[in-house]
Amino acid sequence: MNILRISCSPQGVEGESHKLSDAIVRYLLERGGSTVTLVERLIGVDPIPHIGADYANIVQLSAEEIQGNALARLSEALIGEVERADAIVIATPMHNLGVPSVLKAWIDHVVRAGRTFDVSAEGKKGRLGDRPVFVAIASGGRFSGAHARQPDFLTPYLKAVLGTIGLTNITFFSIQGTGLGSTAVENARRMAAHDIQVHFAPDYLDA
Repeated sequence: MNILRISCSPQGVEGESHKLSDAIVRYLLERGGSTVTLVERLIGVDPIPHIGADYANIVQLSAEEIQGNALARLSEALIGEVERADAIVIATPMHNLGVPSVLKAWIDHVVRAGRTFDVSAEGKKGRLGDRPVFVAIASGGRFSGAHARQPDFLTPYLKAVLGTIGLTNITFFSIQGTGLGSTAVENARRMAAHDIQVHFAPDYLDA
């Protein structure tokens, strides 16, 4: 099993979203056995560049020309990591109700016309085979449940944009209310840990 983790917190491994994703990764590592491989992209602390003015020309480049274009090579490398992954884990904070800019940069490199999706009269069609995607979210406020006080543009956006390239098997876990004090954070951590345990429990019960 090959696991790809995209971690977007500017706090790196100390971020709540990264710590939450650790629990997901642990279950996947246990399930993968001795042949499991984990590829890490800590783009929150080591950001990838946003697409530049020449990005639109990538679709016209030949395979040889892509090797001579740094932006195209990066896009190909990121797409290759997704293609080789049997499971993808995205650890991300919610910034201003949506995805942080570092995650948007990764998305813009990976969601590429003519490479990971095609455009037809019927609309966009993903080229990638589906595989499980787990998203671990940390949010200063609450965006779901009875105590939600802010809208959520992150989860519907990720569903739509990842679905564009063929990734539709997406599961979200979240720690909400990290800005509401230590008690709220501890409660949110317990709830998230329980949700992850419940989600993965059938795999072990059926084993």
